[in-house]
Amino acid sequence: MQHDVRLEQLDARPLAVVRRRASARELARVVPEACGLVWNVVRAQNLAGAGRHVALYWDDQINLEIGVELETPFAGYGEVVASATPAGPVAVLTHFGLYDRLHEAHRAIRRWCANQGRDLAGPNWEIYGHWDDEWNADPSKIRTDVFYLLRPSGAETGRS
Repeated sequence: MQHDVRLEQLDARPLAVVRRRASARELARVVPEACGLVWNVVRAQNLAGAGRHVALYWDDQINLEIGVELETPFAGYGEVVASATPAGPVAVLTHFGLYDRLHEAHRAIRRWCANQGRDLAGPNWEIYGHWDDEWNADPSKIRTDVFYLLRPSGAETGRS
């Protein structure tokens, strides 16, 4: 599968999330459950501007935040708390296909970063496209954007 990695500069995006720790084996259960929990709070609180679901991985221990993009910061409600995606330079790749193949997108970004001499800054995240009924018949169209925060290069910090 062809993976086209792009370099972008992003601003932080407000999120409503729940915090979890999961093993790689548990992610297929934990992420959808948490998305549903957050979405129920977003709907009950009548939050305007709710967007796509997000899973934000803070470290290799799989401490993560799972939730929903928002247009404005969130005050929190119960275990659903305010957060934001990291700001700065990112390597990003759009993955089309089943979620169980997302590891290929992550591997492609890490390989691209190594080849480009770019250092990972730690967090990475996935933003899942709004479900389209067409994806039930053709899962190759399922869209997930994968982001890795990078350490700024000399050009991005103004230093050479």
